[in-house]
Amino acid sequence: MLKKRVWEILDVAPESDRVSQIESTIMFSLILLNATALILSTVESLNESYSVCFTLLEDVSVVLFTLEYLGRLWSCTVLPEYRSPFLGRLRFVFTLESLIDLLAILPFYLSFADLDLRILWLLRLLRIFRLLKLARYSTAVSLLGATIYARRAELIATGLLMFLILMIGSTLMFFAEREAQPDKFPDIPTAMWWAVITLTTIGYGDVFPITTLGKVIGGFIAIFGIGFVALPTGIISVGFVEELRAFKESQKQKSAEKATDTQDPVSVKYVCPHCGKEIEVSLLSKPKTE
Repeated sequence: MLKKRVWEILDVAPESDRVSQIESTIMFSLILLNATALILSTVESLNESYSVCFTLLEDVSVVLFTLEYLGRLWSCTVLPEYRSPFLGRLRFVFTLESLIDLLAILPFYLSFADLDLRILWLLRLLRIFRLLKLARYSTAVSLLGATIYARRAELIATGLLMFLILMIGSTLMFFAEREAQPDKFPDIPTAMWWAVITLTTIGYGDVFPITTLGKVIGGFIAIFGIGFVALPTGIISVGFVEELRAFKESQKQKSAEKATDTQDPVSVKYVCPHCGKEIEVSLLSKPKTE
């Protein structure tokens, strides 16, 4: 029972579970505070003035994140898919949620090892991935993740089309502009930078075609870019609306089931027309209203 209760608290529980809601709120706040502290610590003046506060927040957060990780690892065996004490926990460790939790605390412990300064800085920057833990505590982020997963085939197909246009456009532009601008288009990989900023309709203006053929190619690439960049946006938007609608329907269904479970039984007696015996039938009354 204790293990089950620990899992219920650490997992996302319904709003009626006050303890779990408090735990989720604390973790949600810690994640945001850590991200804010990491950003502010890159400002040298702030880091010098508040380094003690940043370090204290980091230490407290890692302790709580570690306890949460160990608690979930210990209590995960209450779920049927992780029932085995060893193999079940091993499978749980390699789930996406568990890997994100591990990534949130691993840089802190690795920083105690004798590592190169550049690696230490990289580990420090990896703390920003703690934001990925928000998916567990935010319905909107969870729905967005579910949308991307559900529409992965369409998004992959769109990405492949954009990649093909990128490759073709940068290759054509290289051959069209290499003689006129050898410094701007010295090779195809460099031309890909122009293709990327054109396809995404950013257009920094640092690299642009000057030949007639290059301008024609650039015009076609820009027109294609408007349509193909809009495709992933439309796919995700439609998918998100569908996921949100399904989520609301599931919430309504759960509320209806909960209301049915709380109805009071009512017994009604009938007289059998054949044998004359009284038959008692249990019905459900309407839910109580306060």
